[in-house]
Amino acid sequence: MTTNAAAETRQTPPSPAGRVDDVTTTSTRVPGPADAPAAPAPGRRLLVPLAAAVTVVLWGSAFIGIRAAGFDYSPGALTLGRVLVGTLALTVMAGLTGRLRLPRGRVLAGVAVWGVLWFGLYNLALNAAERTLDAGTASLLVGLAPILIAVFAGLTLGEGFPARLLAGIGIAFVGVAGIALATSGGASDGVSVALGLAAALVYAGSTILQKRLLPHVDALTMTWLGCLAGTVASLPFAPALLAELSAASTSATLSMVYLGVFPTAVAFATWGYALTRTTAGRLGAATYAAAPLAVLMSWAFLGEVPAPVALVGGALCLTGVLVATLRLR
Repeated sequence: MTTNAAAETRQTPPSPAGRVDDVTTTSTRVPGPADAPAAPAPGRRLLVPLAAAVTVVLWGSAFIGIRAAGFDYSPGALTLGRVLVGTLALTVMAGLTGRLRLPRGRVLAGVAVWGVLWFGLYNLALNAAERTLDAGTASLLVGLAPILIAVFAGLTLGEGFPARLLAGIGIAFVGVAGIALATSGGASDGVSVALGLAAALVYAGSTILQKRLLPHVDALTMTWLGCLAGTVASLPFAPALLAELSAASTSATLSMVYLGVFPTAVAFATWGYALTRTTAGRLGAATYAAAPLAVLMSWAFLGEVPAPVALVGGALCLTGVLVATLRLR
């Protein structure tokens, strides 16, 4: 009995600070560095600027493709041919990745509207404008789009108006104006100018709409659905496309196929990926690099030697893009 009483009254001395004697005791552990989310790998940090660069290069090459195909195809036929090929290419891309997740309701309706605007109306307006506008004037008019994107994004998406972004856009726009002056042939009319401005407005509005929809649908699915909607909206031009397809040169048809696969399917997919992960204003500013790239491609593939003013304008474009997108990620 005495032994039992002693055992009952014996108490375990308190443990020194920082020591845990009972391993079965539940305690709250203070998170340490090992619990913090892993920083993105350097390779993943480069994916957004890489996607933006792919988009810019391919969109720059689109000016060459449009010029090559525009002699044999009317604006409507070229629009339908391009987005039809783009839809087929995107279907293959989506099938290979297995990432199609169809949205419903308002999101699906919004994607359809976006596709009709971006893939249908924008291409139709730009193709029609370039029937009489020279490449320089057309690039100047489309160059208004990044400015409109920055304004719309600041007003509707809460992105604000960072001084560096505005400065970069201003510098790049001066560069586009220089390229336009150097390559302008003076052939333009009021209707074509209005169409070019309409294309820039649709470009900017479509970018803002896409930025709003991307949180609800993945970029590849949205691009595929949008291109499909643009194709359906362009079906009234099917008779013209069939008639012109039989008479067009092989090079013009191959240019149209190129426009559908690369500047449409691939470039819009990478554009959507980048737009999901950065601001609309900054990504829009990056597209100013397409103008000097188009000048260089025209020099390389068409033998059109750029004027010194165009080269200076291209340098200003690239400088403006660097200023506006230095933290693109």
